[in-house]
Amino acid sequence: MIQLHLLAVLTGCFLDFLLGDPRWLWHPVCGIGNLIARLEKALRKWFPKGEKGERMAGRFLVALVLLVTGGLSGGILLAAYSFSPCIGYVAESIICYQMMAWRSLRSESMKVLKAFEAGDVEEARTAVSMIVGRDTKSLSEEGIAKAAIETVAENASDGVIAPLLSMIFFGGVGICLYKAVNTMDSMVGYKNDRYLWFGRTAAKLDDVCNFIPARISAGLMIGAGYVCQFLSRRKKADNPYNGSKGIEIFKRDRFNHKSPNSAQTESVCAGVLQIQLAGNAWYFGKLYEKPTIGDSVRPVEYEDIRRANDLMTVTYLLALVPVIILFFITL
Repeated sequence: MIQLHLLAVLTGCFLDFLLGDPRWLWHPVCGIGNLIARLEKALRKWFPKGEKGERMAGRFLVALVLLVTGGLSGGILLAAYSFSPCIGYVAESIICYQMMAWRSLRSESMKVLKAFEAGDVEEARTAVSMIVGRDTKSLSEEGIAKAAIETVAENASDGVIAPLLSMIFFGGVGICLYKAVNTMDSMVGYKNDRYLWFGRTAAKLDDVCNFIPARISAGLMIGAGYVCQFLSRRKKADNPYNGSKGIEIFKRDRFNHKSPNSAQTESVCAGVLQIQLAGNAWYFGKLYEKPTIGDSVRPVEYEDIRRANDLMTVTYLLALVPVIILFFITL
């Protein structure tokens, strides 16, 4: 069973590398999102307005979403493995494949770079608006590039390493539950008038679930920074990577964010690429003052989107190395 589980992890990750998320294929995260939206609408009707009522409604939302997600994924896997270990392996591989987000994150962020390369700033603005929660209408070219880089850096943990760790240690049910928590946070975990109390439980739970993965991701990304630096030197190419700077900025700026986790990988990315990220941003028409992350050793350029993706990819590969080793040891 351990061998099948590890093989399912590797198969799912390979399928994500190869296929990504085809638009024609229904995605379980969309189902989780629809469930959250419908439950929010119902719970807001059932519970009174105000801090106390909205807090209680938010707690019920979290409990119900986790119950449904865990029950369905657990039921599917239990039935599949009961019927046949091979069918169970296939089912767990498919779950892992659909819950991993490396290919989609790279693909969507690289659309911003491709638009810049084509000289179409407005298309780059449109592309980045699809992957960030901030207002993008007033962003400069540098701001658009920074937004894409920050998304890649942050989601290297949320969308890649954290789901991978959930899958490794808790199986298909674990990765589904993690994605449910992450989706709730992305939908209701805002500190605005609508979600300040309703989304509090979801946001706090997401912080707890990502606390250890974010720090593991940062450590892996520091290692990836040195790998990218070495490879760039071997190719005798332009080398903006600096692994030592990644450690320096991580130590200094890893808490320069309201979330205890978001700046962990973002600080490493900013340090390794020797650029400055974060700072003030507009959300839902309101300006939020945020500290900067990193130093402006050099100006941000749109080619840094590719570099951030390469850094994320090497981070991902480093995380897979122990899984591959463990799989062959158990053969």
